[in-house]
Amino acid sequence: MSTTVGTTARRPLRTTLLALFGGLVPLLAAVLFAAPQTAAAPRAATVPQGAAAASATSAEGAAPTASLTEVTNFGTNPSNLQMYLYVPDTVTENPAVLVAVHWCTGSGPVFYQNTEFASLADRYGFIVIYPSVTRSSKCFDVSSPQALKRGGGSDPVGIKSMIDHVTRTYDADTSRIFATGVSSGAMMTNVLLGDYPDVFAGGAAFAGVPFGCFATTDGSEWNSACANGTVTHTPTEWGDLVRNAYPGYTGPRPRMQLWHGTEDDVLRYPNFGEMIKQWTDVRGISQTPTRTDSPASGWTRTRYGSTGDQAPVEAISLQGVGHNLITTGMAARVITFFGLDSGGPAPQPQPGGCKVSVTTNAWNTGLTASVTITNTGTTAVNGWKLGFTLPAGQTITNGWGATYAPASGAVTATNATYNAAIAPGASVSIGYQAGHTGVSAGPTAFTLNGANCTT
Repeated sequence: MSTTVGTTARRPLRTTLLALFGGLVPLLAAVLFAAPQTAAAPRAATVPQGAAAASATSAEGAAPTASLTEVTNFGTNPSNLQMYLYVPDTVTENPAVLVAVHWCTGSGPVFYQNTEFASLADRYGFIVIYPSVTRSSKCFDVSSPQALKRGGGSDPVGIKSMIDHVTRTYDADTSRIFATGVSSGAMMTNVLLGDYPDVFAGGAAFAGVPFGCFATTDGSEWNSACANGTVTHTPTEWGDLVRNAYPGYTGPRPRMQLWHGTEDDVLRYPNFGEMIKQWTDVRGISQTPTRTDSPASGWTRTRYGSTGDQAPVEAISLQGVGHNLITTGMAARVITFFGLDSGGPAPQPQPGGCKVSVTTNAWNTGLTASVTITNTGTTAVNGWKLGFTLPAGQTITNGWGATYAPASGAVTATNATYNAAIAPGASVSIGYQAGHTGVSAGPTAFTLNGANCTT
């Protein structure tokens, strides 16, 4: 019996935006707001773009699990943002919260569909908020005086209300609130961490600019000098812009992870160095890296303040990469930087043990994999999710015995109705077909309902 892969075909995301305001030429708008065409596998969404979401209208009401849900009446919202929420079937006790912020011309549902954060939430039990802009540009306000001041109004206030709703409704851990975003969303990540250092524990910005770099006073959303990388300051000057967003604050500051492509032609590469200057100054650490390595081909990663996975500042430069830089596997590195992969939701039910064996049959550009799951414990498993990691370049095209989502990277296979129970000592076999770009090895890092499996 065959089931379809739990993803949808990617919609084309590149669009040309109408002029934001009278003084912005159409060509410039088209360049600025070209949405990143992420290589991360798209995710099946319950909310098609432009359609109404399932709605949770009660300020205290919990959203349905394992589906993208629009939440209304969540609190103060001066710029009329929409709030979309993803809550996994199983969350950790006092879960962490991730705010995932879309690019210009995007939306919360599009960001949900085209990034891996929801599938990682399934694996590790955190909650994801997807803010969504309603103004015509579909860009977040990162330039107005209101946005660049704690409690000043505009988008940051609305996003803070979303966080308050989630922490109140789900008893979330207020010490584990994080933000990430791409392009306009990366700029908003910088703004959120500057405005609310007492709220956020960390951020990850993909192709952004420093806090305050896009500032304008004429109502414009666009700052050409900043976008072109010609705005430079000393570390102290950059740091003061952040500190002035919340005058008098002396508490701890969030950690920051920065990603930028050397060939970015929208928010140019010099912004990467300026962000490093800003956040090392904010954290009070040296601009001299404590560790430099290359975790992937063409990547140069520098860490500041410590050498571990949760350094105060981490910066990843991507050689030869343009503005549309987020690809499969990067989200998992964000989750590692945030420390959210150290523990997942409590297994339901807890197996006493599990073993997984895999056989693959590969050809030039494709392969099939047969996966056998054995319950090696003494308690029956009634309902299971098998987590595993596909090698880079592999994408599942169809499968049987389970539903697979997303199609690449960190994958979760969820049982079919007929094979949900695995008695002690019994096995279940599933499988899938995948395309590959040269690496035809089998998957690794198996977990069954959150528990590690032997192979």
